[in-house]
Amino acid sequence: MLFNSFTFMIFLPVVFLLYWFVFKKLRWQNLLILVASYVFYGWWDWRFLILIVITSLSSFASGLLIRRYEGNRRVQRCVSASNIVLNLGILAAFKYFNFFVGSLQTLLSAAGIAVDWPTLNIILPVGISFYTFQALSYSIDVYARRIEPTRDVVAFFSFISFFPQLVAGPIERATNLLPQMLQARRFDYCQAVDGLRQMLWGFFKKLVIADGCAEVVNQMWNGVSSSTGLMLFVCSLLFTFQIYADFSGYSDIAIGCAKLFGIKLTTNFKVPYFSRNVREFWRRWHITLMGWFTQYVYFPLGGSRCSRSRTVLNTIIVFALSGLWHGADWTFVLWGLYHALLFIPLIVLGSQRHRDTVAHGRLLPTWREFASMVVTFLLINFGWILFRAPDFASFSEFVSRLFSPSLFNYHGLTMKMATMLAWCAALLVVEWIQRERQHVLQIDGYRLLATRPARLALYAFIVFLIFYFAGKVQTFIYFQF
Repeated sequence: MLFNSFTFMIFLPVVFLLYWFVFKKLRWQNLLILVASYVFYGWWDWRFLILIVITSLSSFASGLLIRRYEGNRRVQRCVSASNIVLNLGILAAFKYFNFFVGSLQTLLSAAGIAVDWPTLNIILPVGISFYTFQALSYSIDVYARRIEPTRDVVAFFSFISFFPQLVAGPIERATNLLPQMLQARRFDYCQAVDGLRQMLWGFFKKLVIADGCAEVVNQMWNGVSSSTGLMLFVCSLLFTFQIYADFSGYSDIAIGCAKLFGIKLTTNFKVPYFSRNVREFWRRWHITLMGWFTQYVYFPLGGSRCSRSRTVLNTIIVFALSGLWHGADWTFVLWGLYHALLFIPLIVLGSQRHRDTVAHGRLLPTWREFASMVVTFLLINFGWILFRAPDFASFSEFVSRLFSPSLFNYHGLTMKMATMLAWCAALLVVEWIQRERQHVLQIDGYRLLATRPARLALYAFIVFLIFYFAGKVQTFIYFQF
């Protein structure tokens, strides 16, 4: 079921009313969440539910077994490792089998060995990477004694399948979301209103910015050979904003939706395009994924508590895996390695870690901050070309035409391109003003919006913009991951 569908507009109010006015006890609320989540997920294909049930059962059982064999670390290690192998095996079979087989065939063919191995003709289950990583966090955290295993199977299954963030995150760790499933929740009017505001802003970013940009971007990628360098540069800019508005828009809708049910999800984006270097960008972009890799891959490898060369190697491994997580194609792996290449000089030079928001307490950044943001943005923008390319040949053609004399040729630019660039610029301005807040529509404290009619007028205006300017409906980009 899509957030941006008429079905969801009926589904959400029904679940909300049942949740607070019919199923008032915690266990019944969790059961409702579980049923609603399975309906939400099974709306694409009911067969996908089999996999999420297997993942949930194996992870739940692993927690109980680890608890049962408390004091026997060898058995606990085997139980945790078995659960990890099972879930990663499912993920590999459905997402990576054809990729690995195809890559090995290509390698052997280059060596003069002809092979013809079969591939799997299967559909990639929506959001499998997200809920698999969420389930793995539980098993690993129980083994590491960061969290106590639960015996409440309904609460646990609800934790794995919580529908707002099930198919595209945020990727919640068990230490954050599971305890919320185990404690009573009370309706908070202010929290619910804030959730609706955040959902509204998420819908605006998705339907107006992301889907509008997608129309231009898809058309341009289908006609790279006939496009000028300037047209392709505009295309790259629009995709940079498309993927941000699409993914952060989903996260805003998910986080806002969860607030309606008294549940707080982890912030997944913090104005990443205002980053002063790539290190800061990855502290602000898809925060929960990078946090997962940091906790469960980077730190076990030694993190930065080892030699500088080993730290660099650990960083390369994390970014390569991050790229592979995004998709079963070498373009994604190379995209990850590209970011590792940008990250390594910051490690070697010991650059500033920028834990504050840029221009904190000021209206405008300094010239140095502005320059560093522009350079970082352009580097990130170039990486998104590789991310979007269907294959390396297409990427090479795109880049060769981009960096050609036609980069200064205005022929071919359309009004649609100009319109979407204006929307992207407006998005940047609004998010700059609200960069210290969790989302743009946290408008408390503004005198012009102090009265209820003024706020309602603002919300009505945004709804009007959505209905008037919304592009052709597109699925969320990260559903394919």
